[in-house]
Amino acid sequence: MPIVDVRHLTKTYPAPGNRGERVAVVDGISFSIERGEIFGILGPNGAGKTTTLEIVEALRDMDSGEVEIDGISVAANPVAVKQRIGVQLQESEYFDYLSLAELLTLFGALYRRRIEPDEILELVQLGGKRDARPKQLSGGQRQRFSIALALVNDPDVLFLDEPTTGLDPQARRNLWELVRRIHARGKTIVVTTHYMEEAEDLCDRVAIMDKGRIVALDTPRNLIAVHAPDARVERLTGTLEDVFIALTGHELRD
Repeated sequence: MPIVDVRHLTKTYPAPGNRGERVAVVDGISFSIERGEIFGILGPNGAGKTTTLEIVEALRDMDSGEVEIDGISVAANPVAVKQRIGVQLQESEYFDYLSLAELLTLFGALYRRRIEPDEILELVQLGGKRDARPKQLSGGQRQRFSIALALVNDPDVLFLDEPTTGLDPQARRNLWELVRRIHARGKTIVVTTHYMEEAEDLCDRVAIMDKGRIVALDTPRNLIAVHAPDARVERLTGTLEDVFIALTGHELRD
């Protein structure tokens, strides 16, 4: 049984300038995610990725369709769903006068859980920052801390919405390694991104969205074999991003 099951999901909004018409931001999509997968949702800006995730996370109402997390209906029992998931959003605001350890303790209390802030901070490689304030963190550190907050309830499914947007190449690679460490602990991870190499590197399967619909869903290898069997240029070894990290990575600090 899939841990995430989405069937005929639809979300519409009024068309700009025409109140009588509605535009489908999510247009009747269906997909399932197996327990233990890293599942990617790809697509250009405006494809419907974030809206889809917010509905699955019980943060936004759907117009029609069905969504279940571990057999629990998102529409019928959103509170129970939220107890089983962790959500890292694109942008987060914090109480800037609290330290990282204090924020983790606060978030744990919201779930009625006693947590060990140092253990979670070590997992996301922020062990030396327990007394720092969020505003003192770099972009990469803030992203890792937002993931730390999403882990306080020990979720079965972790949702990451464009987690590496705006990060430099070294910070992006650091976050990829963090995703792998969390996955190795048995977590199912759902990630949206518009970085193709990120999805290819991390994901077991990917769904490609465009204009509110899923236009392809398979493993990265199979999608490449079917839709891009002939490379436009022959790749030697690595990528330009690998070159950048090899030349400058030891000096970068996120």
